[in-house]
Amino acid sequence: MQQYRPRIAIIGSGTGSKSICKTAYDIGLLLAQHGYEIVCGGLGGAMEAACKGSYDGNGVSIGILPGAELTAANPFVTVPIATGLGNMRNALVVGNAAAVIAVDGEWGTLSEIALAMKTGKTIISIGRWNNLDGVIPVASAKEAIATVIRLFPTHFESN
Repeated sequence: MQQYRPRIAIIGSGTGSKSICKTAYDIGLLLAQHGYEIVCGGLGGAMEAACKGSYDGNGVSIGILPGAELTAANPFVTVPIATGLGNMRNALVVGNAAAVIAVDGEWGTLSEIALAMKTGKTIISIGRWNNLDGVIPVASAKEAIATVIRLFPTHFESN
């Protein structure tokens, strides 16, 4: 029977401050180092930073794109998936993950949080959405990854 690496969605703003992008990068890197795949919207900002972290950690990043062109993916996406669905692709990002980590973000991020809540996914939040009922608030990338490892252990873990 095939064993799949757990996928964790990293959601956040398509444009982000240096601080937000650094946090997203660290999350992507740490997830890769611990044997997790990431799934995200595949564009810029926090998504690109998370994919770069995963890339630097020799991980796999799946970018579920809003448009119909694979070339729209950021350069660090390992597996781009063009959907042509616009913002409706948010359901695919959430649906392909065991858990969701929100790194700040705007309304699109909030829609993904709502979809995750509706489908019973674990939601970990750093920043803006920490005060929402049903999310696990954390203060750092390391704390987010510790939470993922505790809730979704993997035998692929390399550290």
